Amino acid sequence: MEWRDIGFVVAVRRHGEGGVIVELLTREHGRHAGLVRGGQSPKTRAVLQPGNEVAAVWRGRLSEHLGTIVCELVRSHAAGMLDDPDRLAALMAAAALVTAALPEREPSPDVFASFSGLVLALDSAADWPARYVRWELDLLAALGFGLDLSRGAVSGSTTDLAYVSPRTGHAVSRAAGLPYHDKLLVLPNFLLHAEPADPRQITLGLALTEHFLVHHVFRPQSRTLPAARARLAERMRRAAMVATMHD
Repeated sequence: MEWRDIGFVVAVRRHGEGGVIVELLTREHGRHAGLVRGGQSPKTRAVLQPGNEVAAVWRGRLSEHLGTIVCELVRSHAAGMLDDPDRLAALMAAAALVTAALPEREPSPDVFASFSGLVLALDSAADWPARYVRWELDLLAALGFGLDLSRGAVSGSTTDLAYVSPRTGHAVSRAAGLPYHDKLLVLPNFLLHAEPADPRQITLGLALTEHFLVHHVFRPQSRTLPAARARLAERMRRAAMVATMHD
């Protein structure tokens, strides 16, 4: 059997003396792994960096077999972020979440499109932190745990939304949520309006998505949040602390 597809490298691990197992997020075949022979060579390692876009050819005797993958570089994204640790941390976090959260070999066109948009934002957009938080919301929605931030769960109001219920994922208005604010998650303004997000708002956004990733995606499987995602959150928390000190 054989297929050809476009994909992003999301994980690589050594296999044997010279090979690696690569995991790709592909356009038509979802998260798919395969053996890359000679994958530990310097030339191939440069291609198989998380976040890089590749043209892949998978071959296997049966569809359920691991099979082999040959990857040709389409666009190198990781190399362009080496001088920006924050962007690189976001790329690694997104790749780790895809690897840990998506079921294998199930087509996920929405996740592929969203991940592709995130990578482009990390390449060029100054507001990439806000785009990253929205990407995690997109991932939750694709996994069946979408948040409803459009109107208040109690009042039905579409204005002055300030909180999110940690149980239902529904927005809560400021008036309805104020008596219970210590039990609710903060809803950052940038997720409701097209406005810039400062580091503190980004930290709140990551805390929001982290709650639902942990409670709905990872904890039911007795797993923890990927370390790369935790490292990104810590970097953003430090940035928020620095920004607060300079205010």
